[in-house]
Amino acid sequence: MHLLMRLLVVPVVAALAVLMAGAPGARAQTDVSTIGAALRDSPVYVDPAASGLLSGSDADALAHKIENAGDPIFVVVLPAGYPTTDLFQNLRTETGITGLYGVRLGDRFDARADSSVLSRQGVRNLVTAVQGAGDPKAQLNDFVDDAVRSVNGSAPSSWDSGGGSAPTGALITAGAVVVVGGAGVYALSRRSRHRREAEQRESLERLRVVVDEDITAFGEELDRLDFHPAEPGADDAMRADYERALDSYDQAKTYMADARKPEDVRAVTQAVEDGRFSLAQLAARREGRPLPERRPPCFFDPRHGPSVADATWTPPGGTTRQVPVCAADRARLSDGREPMIREVDTEYGRRPYWDAGPAYGPWAGGYFGGGILPGLLVGTMLGSMMAGPAYGAGYGAGYGDFGGYEGGDVSGADFDPGDFGGGFGGDGGFGGGGGDFGGGF
Repeated sequence: MHLLMRLLVVPVVAALAVLMAGAPGARAQTDVSTIGAALRDSPVYVDPAASGLLSGSDADALAHKIENAGDPIFVVVLPAGYPTTDLFQNLRTETGITGLYGVRLGDRFDARADSSVLSRQGVRNLVTAVQGAGDPKAQLNDFVDDAVRSVNGSAPSSWDSGGGSAPTGALITAGAVVVVGGAGVYALSRRSRHRREAEQRESLERLRVVVDEDITAFGEELDRLDFHPAEPGADDAMRADYERALDSYDQAKTYMADARKPEDVRAVTQAVEDGRFSLAQLAARREGRPLPERRPPCFFDPRHGPSVADATWTPPGGTTRQVPVCAADRARLSDGREPMIREVDTEYGRRPYWDAGPAYGPWAGGYFGGGILPGLLVGTMLGSMMAGPAYGAGYGAGYGDFGGYEGGDVSGADFDPGDFGGGFGGDGGFGGGGGDFGGGF
């Protein structure tokens, strides 16, 4: 019904906007709340004052392209003089939907996205790719074509429902056309969603093998542990360490049983790592050693346990970097030997996990967190995928920072303002903020 609603509502909104613009004391520009309401019904909004930039038929064709792809992509066309202060953040708040937002403002273009839909680098790449296009129609179509290959999530359900009501007589008059056309769009949207869900299930099953190995290895460590809470010399701190380790083991099993997509695995590996650190603390207390500092696990295989130092390592054909290592791998590297690297099954045979594909991003993110992964993974297949816009298509972005709302989810004002901060792009660049989301016009 969304097509019928657009045909009915958009002319009325445009007419009202023209009337209001000519009324004494009325604001010349459309309120952001009006734009947000329109985007909940359709992915494309063209301000009446910007109709010369994109015709109604071209806007409809662009909207159909987005709807057929089933992706959470929003396009807004505004006149050159439209206020830009906090434009993206306010637009995202008023729309209330997790997604990618592209805005053509006069002869300029910029975009923002929730990080769960597309990384900031991914958005930056999309904007740069279309920045030089002068023709609005060509630019916006290129932006959408590139975006549908990159974004994560599905179209919001409000596009299917139309988000509102319409006069009964009008619905009956146009019913046959809407049923046929709407059924086709709905089928294509569902097909796209089902394809994405199938890809996520397949990736999760490949990842499940590795995660189950991790949980099993941690369980075996607990079984080998020669500790009893009531043994002589055990104190409350030791018992707390032991209890935290057991709790982490149970949590990891529960999280994996509940996992429905690759992103869910981050909580599993994070729980395993928390448990291993508790065991390291317990061992230090029992042996009378200083408590270990909290460090990431061994880069080469997190099953080796918490790292003890950072070591210099150069992968074959890659660049040198500092990686956290366990005591055994530090000794191997010092002796000029190869570390014990975690390998996993791929379609090309056994490969190191960092060369096994994007599904291992959440797995690594749970172990290492978002802060250190860029340096660890630079030059690897996984690092390249996580830094590129296509990584958001299935597994999120931000080097392991997953979770929260997915593309197309209604989150209202619950989103990271950093994803939508800054001003509008200026001087042909993106945001004018020296590579981040900051800057202004």
